[in-house]
Amino acid sequence: MTKRIIVAANRLPVRQVEGEWERSPGGLVSALHPILEQNRGVWVGWSGTADEHIEPFEHDGIDLIPLSLGWQEVDDYYLGFSNETVWPLFHGAIRTPAYHRHWWRTYQAVNKRFAEAIAEATSGDDLVWIQDYQLLMVPKYLKEHAPNLDVRFFLHIPFPPVELYARLPWRTEVLEALLGADVLGFQTERGAGNFISAATTFTEATASDQGVTLSGHTTRVVASPISIDTAEFERVASLEETSQKVLSIRADLGNPEVIFLGADRLDYTKGIDVRFRAYEAMLERHPDLASRTKFVQIGVPSRSTIKDYVEVREEIEQIAGRINSTQGSRHYTPIHYMYESLDIEDLVAYYRAADVMVVTPFADGMNLVAKEYVASRVEDDGVLLLSEFAGAAQELDEAILLNPFHVDGIATKMYQAIQMESGERQGRMKAMRQIVRDHDVHRWARSALGSDLDVVTV
Repeated sequence: MTKRIIVAANRLPVRQVEGEWERSPGGLVSALHPILEQNRGVWVGWSGTADEHIEPFEHDGIDLIPLSLGWQEVDDYYLGFSNETVWPLFHGAIRTPAYHRHWWRTYQAVNKRFAEAIAEATSGDDLVWIQDYQLLMVPKYLKEHAPNLDVRFFLHIPFPPVELYARLPWRTEVLEALLGADVLGFQTERGAGNFISAATTFTEATASDQGVTLSGHTTRVVASPISIDTAEFERVASLEETSQKVLSIRADLGNPEVIFLGADRLDYTKGIDVRFRAYEAMLERHPDLASRTKFVQIGVPSRSTIKDYVEVREEIEQIAGRINSTQGSRHYTPIHYMYESLDIEDLVAYYRAADVMVVTPFADGMNLVAKEYVASRVEDDGVLLLSEFAGAAQELDEAILLNPFHVDGIATKMYQAIQMESGERQGRMKAMRQIVRDHDVHRWARSALGSDLDVVTV
């Protein structure tokens, strides 16, 4: 890249630990950091703490521009409109979205402040890359400040079918704002196609092979699936220390013959309750498996102040407790539930310890956990059960795909995974590992910031 890159995201790529700034974990930060460092890039975002004013500073060769948000703005813009309006609606309205005008007004105001901060940081030849659903309005507001700026936007979550999107009271305003971008990126062709349908339905835009055109401006709409830092997961998985952790995990669990694993943020979109019920159904069909298998669920705390998320945690814990009481014994419980966030070293150890990974989201833009599990299987073994409604299913088609709404169907496929011959397991996993190796997060970033993007047509 010859242009300087400016990234705008809800959060900065750093966090404070004991008063010191350190790089945040996650694939997006690891992918963009070397590119931004090479080009002395800029990152605009919120620190994560309300009413905290921080002056711009430099960290690891990147200029960081913190945006301050007040408590009310956090409630309305972030917890409210972003996570109780857009999030559930874009994930298939699994929970009923809330539509409050004061949330919408605050969301617009915060997006305008992001646009202003970006505009102040830009020079004429920069490339601005805006990230995700918290900043849907920024492309339009930014173009009002700098019409000739190269503005790109990437949506990490699904874009819903037009019939669902139609429910949003401000559907036209959001679409017109996104069409201010020069390039719009989506995880899958389905998501990109849904956007095009909505744009041509609820605005005056027209679609062609070149993109979507509104008021003389054409936006390229592309499918560009995000990925992971595959080499890093392979490195950690290959460590002798990790191998020792795997032995320790299996021993602590009672050395079961088969370990099932789920690892998710505690979010109602992830289908954790359904996978538990499916596991219970499998044990009811095959009672001998209750003492021979273990289901490990890592539940990462998430948005714990939002009512729906509190209810999800309570429901999952109740289901796990019931299954352990009905299917377990004094000395053995089938479900091992962990409410915590693990670092990459411990998480990879669980990936390696698990014989079957169960990924059951009702809707998911991509689902990087599925790719992390595959990358961590350095011995080309293990079975991935994957929801067909996760974006990752478009690439990892050697997984056992399932309908996350079908409890008995999932139970059948769990048993199928246990019975699968080693040759088939290794053949499937080897094919998927090659995919995540060839299409890692660094290739995704280069693709999204370069020219080798596939334009989605009508």
